[in-house]
Amino acid sequence: MNTFGKLFTVTTFGESHGAAVGGVVDGMPAGIDVDLDFIQQELNRRRPGQSKITTSRQEGDRVELLSGVFEGKSTGCPIGFVVRNENQHSQDYENLRTTYRPSHADYTYQQKYGIRDHRGGGRSSARITISRVVAGALAKLVLRRYGISIQAYTSQVGDISLDSDYRNYDLSLTEQNAVRCPDPEKAALMEQLISEVKAQGDTIGGVITCVIKGCPVGVGEPEFDKLHAVLGAAMLGINAVKGFEIGDGFAFATKRGSEVNDRFVSCGTAAAQPTDGTMPTIRTLTNHSGGIQGGISNGEDIFFRVAFKPVATLLQPQETVDLEGNATTLTARGRHDPCVLPRAVPVVEAMAAITILDQLLVMNNSFLRQ
Repeated sequence: MNTFGKLFTVTTFGESHGAAVGGVVDGMPAGIDVDLDFIQQELNRRRPGQSKITTSRQEGDRVELLSGVFEGKSTGCPIGFVVRNENQHSQDYENLRTTYRPSHADYTYQQKYGIRDHRGGGRSSARITISRVVAGALAKLVLRRYGISIQAYTSQVGDISLDSDYRNYDLSLTEQNAVRCPDPEKAALMEQLISEVKAQGDTIGGVITCVIKGCPVGVGEPEFDKLHAVLGAAMLGINAVKGFEIGDGFAFATKRGSEVNDRFVSCGTAAAQPTDGTMPTIRTLTNHSGGIQGGISNGEDIFFRVAFKPVATLLQPQETVDLEGNATTLTARGRHDPCVLPRAVPVVEAMAAITILDQLLVMNNSFLRQ
């Protein structure tokens, strides 16, 4: 499927070396101020060529809105958009026409469809995430009306990592370095490591942490559409993602319930609690659960981590096979990211925004008309 979401949906199209990539967003609430500069700013955070540690491909990535917006406001009709490709070097990929890159989508696409676009990976290219970022920017414009914010950052590159508690960092510093890491000292080390890896024609992976603030209680469904499950699906659908954990995640495996249960407390004094039988405001003293319990948001910050593998295309020799199964050695050409983390931060935020807005609408379709 090329469509994500139930009520707020995005359908994407395009290939890395085709004429354009784009999409259609349906379910956008009417009357929302559509800030084109903000949407473009989000795309600029994802675009190639923005620093020496990203691919050198130069693309303006200028978004064109084709429908669904009138006099600066959403009309409630589908929003069509397109971003045209301008700087393809398709000839750089000619040696991939008959060869499979290890750990890439080349082989699986060929086997599934019987045909593949070898130029930059075609539909499997991370360039397709442009459409997700545009849709995510539109979702953010809705969410910020209701005090819901989403902030992602690079928390690990290779063996250089930040403390797991996001509260220990000033997340406003995230955009002040090329790696998008809120710790300036660790950011410098990460950038140095990525540069070293790039010089070797190699690639490296890492982790992005995302924090969602202001999400109300009650978002998510109790069975197959648990909120952490749909967030996990959204993240695992991003190119190169191989792992997802919510809250303390895999650390739970070594803990006892007495160590990690999030204790409930009532806010304010007993005298301040309502006397009409309504539920008092309740919070948790800790947040090991990552803001989700029983698959439903509990009002605390939602936080999760997303693990990215190293980019599969290396600019150094790799043993592989050709389309006939004959052993061969491949040295890829072209322009590739040595580490996807810096450019993937806005993609993670976008998919989180799409998911949260869609789930809010599922929970209560009249929520955004209040």
